[in-house]
Amino acid sequence: MTPDQHAVVARILSARQQEPGALLPILHDIQDQLGYIPETAIADIAFAMNRSKAEIHGVISFYHDFKMSPPAAHELRLCRAEACQSMGSDALAAHVHACTGIDEHGQTADGQLAVRPVYCLGACATSPAMLVDGQLHARVTKEALDAVLQPILNKTTGGAA
Repeated sequence: MTPDQHAVVARILSARQQEPGALLPILHDIQDQLGYIPETAIADIAFAMNRSKAEIHGVISFYHDFKMSPPAAHELRLCRAEACQSMGSDALAAHVHACTGIDEHGQTADGQLAVRPVYCLGACATSPAMLVDGQLHARVTKEALDAVLQPILNKTTGGAA
């Protein structure tokens, strides 16, 4: 952790560690402030909460929204639930892989794009669905996916996608 990151973690721990059930709020605050939970922060959190590092790591790894590495500049979450699968999300996942070379749970080497599966976005009636940087896209086609990915991939490849 950088000194600034360490200061953020220390401030959050100091403010919240005495609250009942503080672990999840602490983890959320750290991720909100830093964009992820640095591996090196686990020892500080464990000490402040009087828990083992394994317990803290277990909580972080249990919840899929917690990240332990810096997030990508853009995140594509493709719905993989049954309704979206029946409407073509498998083909969209294959198309993402063909366009980017990364699989679900993958990230481009330059950190521009991360791809994450999600198992329901609540848009079943308008499937297949995806979230890109928190914005819902419904009735997604390969062409619509390309329109969203193209500007991101242009940044990744320097203009040649």
